[in-house]
Amino acid sequence: MTNILGLSAYFHDAACCLLQDGHLTAAVQEEAFSRRKHDPSLPRQALRYCLAQADLTISDIACVAYYEDPRKKLGRQIWMNGPGLPHSRSILRKMDPGRPEREIREILGFEGPIEIVDHHLSHAASSFYFSGFPDAAIFTVDGVGEWATTTYGSSNGKEIEIFEEVQFPDSLGLLYSTLTAYLGFAVNEGEYKVMGLAPYGQPKYVRQILELVECLSDGQYRLKLRYFDFNSQSQMYSNELQELLGAPARSPENPIDPFHKDIARSLQVVLEDILFQKVSYLHSRVDSANLCMAGGVALNCVANGMLRKKGPFQDLFVQPAASDAGGALGAAAVAHLRLTGNPIHTRLEHVFLGPSFSTESIFRLLESAGLEAIDFRDNEEQLLSAIASRIANGNVVGWYSGRMEFGPRALGARSILADPRDPGMRDKVNSLIKQREGFRPFAPAILEVAAPDHFEIDHASPFMLETCQVRSDIPLPAITHVDNSARIQTVSFQTNPRFARLIQEFGRQTGCPILLNTSFNMKDEPIVCTPVDALICFVRSKMDTLVLEDFLIDRKAISPNWEILLANAQGQVQPAVSHEVYTFF
Repeated sequence: MTNILGLSAYFHDAACCLLQDGHLTAAVQEEAFSRRKHDPSLPRQALRYCLAQADLTISDIACVAYYEDPRKKLGRQIWMNGPGLPHSRSILRKMDPGRPEREIREILGFEGPIEIVDHHLSHAASSFYFSGFPDAAIFTVDGVGEWATTTYGSSNGKEIEIFEEVQFPDSLGLLYSTLTAYLGFAVNEGEYKVMGLAPYGQPKYVRQILELVECLSDGQYRLKLRYFDFNSQSQMYSNELQELLGAPARSPENPIDPFHKDIARSLQVVLEDILFQKVSYLHSRVDSANLCMAGGVALNCVANGMLRKKGPFQDLFVQPAASDAGGALGAAAVAHLRLTGNPIHTRLEHVFLGPSFSTESIFRLLESAGLEAIDFRDNEEQLLSAIASRIANGNVVGWYSGRMEFGPRALGARSILADPRDPGMRDKVNSLIKQREGFRPFAPAILEVAAPDHFEIDHASPFMLETCQVRSDIPLPAITHVDNSARIQTVSFQTNPRFARLIQEFGRQTGCPILLNTSFNMKDEPIVCTPVDALICFVRSKMDTLVLEDFLIDRKAISPNWEILLANAQGQVQPAVSHEVYTFF
């Protein structure tokens, strides 16, 4: 058996995956174990998990694939800084092009071949080789890799050809991140907030945003750099950008007013317009009905919905872990082709590739903690009935079931669930549990077969990667955004049977085959990984019920002493990456 490990590390969203004879059997981000959101460090714990999942040792690995070329990246880093190159030991260590291979050898103990795969080729491969398409056009868009920020490519089933790229400093990802910072949100984190804020505004500043970027022929575009400052350690925008927009940047502690909503809307309009132009160009170059996308910008589900509905391609596949985490998958897929001569050719049907914990281990945890839990072992029907009844009665439920999802979305393994019909539920979950801004929407999880009856969608959407309009006869205020859209997740009995049966039971009890689904975590924290993580998050939050596999725990079972003990657990770990500026090192 050919075992290949794919790694991404040292930038943000470090991850490890395992391919066995071309089959993806495990994948997880390092943050799941370190509890540092977007952890960029060498994914040693993630690697240990991947090996343990398959009962392997490092000596069983044929190849380690790394998701970018550190020597090419060093050239860009030096060009960026020139005479102002920082001399701090930590920065110089991050720029060391020999570091990835050295630490793979010394820390991970791997003695075999290491395959280096260019950053955007890793992105492209992570989408195409897991799309199931026989051929496709391939579009990757992010902040920056080595030099590339946007690439255009294609494949007829084996090799990927990247035939054009846009290079740093011209970057749609950096354009969006710069305006994210201007609006007072965290870079590499708050871009989702800008996307969620946009429907509340009007496109009053499209002309000004268009002044920041010039669309050129073919796949090219250019940022007008007088409005940006990518070398600063404190902000990404220049004073000229603030003058152009007519207002100083928002401080994070200041309120969001209509101006900020209008900027967000205008930015989203410009991004979608440029993406549409460049995807149309790609379609003119590649004779295929299929489009594959990856890179951080491909997580903009509003733009994805637009491209699917209005774009020139008939079908679209977006890699569900489209940021750097997914680069590990692409690097491993390229290494598999190089080693065996055979491409991976499979559809990624689900991303339940992370850790799981046995019912027996959870029983021992609850017993040692002295917690009173209702035991539903060997009685799933009653368990699901009890959960659905609680949700229907207004409870917010922490749901922990099976293997953890890979990527940024909770898809029914590590989820917070609630009733989408409750008009007060979105505010309750946002303010009391997630502790985040009230304008941010939640996703509906719906049985795949029922989706067309409630949403304007005619295909499966299992990864929450596109939005569509709500058309249900059932009022769904908790998951319907201000523009009548929703970021839908379709659920099938084949890929997540227990979650599907829960939705089915909720539908049986209420007539609504839909649940509000958001990630099982609190503000600024990774999604929970272990039962202990879930228990701590449940105690600290205002959730009503916790489900740990076959065990159900109601809030009343939690002693006040637990709440006092864990009240200050949040915020003890420093952020893993900078959120003031884009992390170029």
